[in-house]
Amino acid sequence: MTVIGHWINGAAVADTARTQDVFNPATGQASRQVALASRATVEQAIANAQAAFPAWRNTPPAKRAQIMFRLKQLLDQHSDEICALITDEHGKVLNDAAGELQRGIEVVEYMCGVPDLLKGEHSKNVGPAIDSWSERQALGVVAGITPFNFPAMVPLWIAIPAIACGNTMVLKPSERDPSCMLLIAQLAKQAGLPDGVLNVVNGDKEAVDTLLTDARIQAIGFVGSTPIAEYIYATGCANGKRVKALGGAKNHAIVMPDADLDNAVTALMGAAYGSGGERCMAISVAVAVGDATADALVAKLKERLATLKVGPGTDNSNDMGPLITRQHRDKVIGYIDSAEQQGATVAVDGRGFTVPGFENGYFVGATLLDRVTPDMKAYKEEIFGPVLCVVRVGSMAEAMQLIDDHEYGNGTCIFTRDGEAARYFSDNIKVGMVGINVPLPVPVAYHSFCGWKRSAFGDNGMYGPDSVNFFTRRKTVTQRWPAGGVRETAQFNFPSNQ
Repeated sequence: MTVIGHWINGAAVADTARTQDVFNPATGQASRQVALASRATVEQAIANAQAAFPAWRNTPPAKRAQIMFRLKQLLDQHSDEICALITDEHGKVLNDAAGELQRGIEVVEYMCGVPDLLKGEHSKNVGPAIDSWSERQALGVVAGITPFNFPAMVPLWIAIPAIACGNTMVLKPSERDPSCMLLIAQLAKQAGLPDGVLNVVNGDKEAVDTLLTDARIQAIGFVGSTPIAEYIYATGCANGKRVKALGGAKNHAIVMPDADLDNAVTALMGAAYGSGGERCMAISVAVAVGDATADALVAKLKERLATLKVGPGTDNSNDMGPLITRQHRDKVIGYIDSAEQQGATVAVDGRGFTVPGFENGYFVGATLLDRVTPDMKAYKEEIFGPVLCVVRVGSMAEAMQLIDDHEYGNGTCIFTRDGEAARYFSDNIKVGMVGINVPLPVPVAYHSFCGWKRSAFGDNGMYGPDSVNFFTRRKTVTQRWPAGGVRETAQFNFPSNQ
């Protein structure tokens, strides 16, 4: 069986003393093994990144941008190969994998403008013959720890802004679907990225803790569950590192009585069940204002769910593939069980779902839970599966209070024809990303991904302008060249323009 290793200093590295299986979720069969890096291997990657930093830091931003351009072209050219690896190890449908990759490529495109993004500010004659300017300088060696649900997009979100800004990177992708990031690292070398600038180590907690505690790592970007995000943030900060850590979510969609219900149902189908619900921006709660709205919404969703196609991701006629592991499948089923036991109505039941020819795959059918209440476990916790909860409320104010009271604040949306209601909602809701008749308000590459509350830890979001701020630090220089041989007398008061 093929063993997936690491990419350090521009070359493949084995370190296969510890391995674990990588499964194809559609078949339930191990297709590869992945090597779990030892502390020594991670330290080797950090050392190589540190050695590469001085030359990369001093590479003109325009030359770094040229490498980004070439990488973008190579990612486009090899997209089918990358997407096949995503589908084989994650399970999502190939079309969905292509969409994920494209959103990552858009970040590469944005960072092609890094010469402009790194421009500082200049002020002449802030004092007699004194000029002052600011510039943004790279931090050094930085790290990324990324999740299984977007094995191409999220690594590109973190690694590309970091290296385009002049840092060197040690990236630890998820050990559940590691192959596509190794291919991307090889393409980066082909694009002209110097050895040691981007290093990929596969591993588990031993690799993570090495990155969190090694003094050479200056900053860490993380995406994953909230408990791990808190651990990453607390441990990284305690070790003097700059940290941004994105955690879990429970994203609500308010459906108002005046909403275009057909459009809302179409939007909810993709937002709730795309990628099998394994998205931190998935809509997992539909908040229906009024019983009449709820009854109509549930009826239309049941009608549409009857046509949803679930099967292996290699078949683009399918709408949804399997979940990532057997354990996660069982966990999602447990949430459905608990909701039913606590009084929810299982309007559409995805338990016991099988696909002919793929009986050992990790499939859960699309599930719709009606009359869910805020005290239920299925409402309070992130399910991360193809389960949409319908909560019934009496007013928009009650719906907004429900959202504001939840511990997570990643994304939300409202379906309405009322511009005043939409504006009030977007102005006042306590959530970081808001959609108005848009179910997945994931910002484009030149804005920044910015969850609130316990969905994000740290002051910066992912990609966009926030990524430049995060992976650089401002330096301000004040300079004077006295003219005409003039020498001033000593001044003992604090300098000012007075």
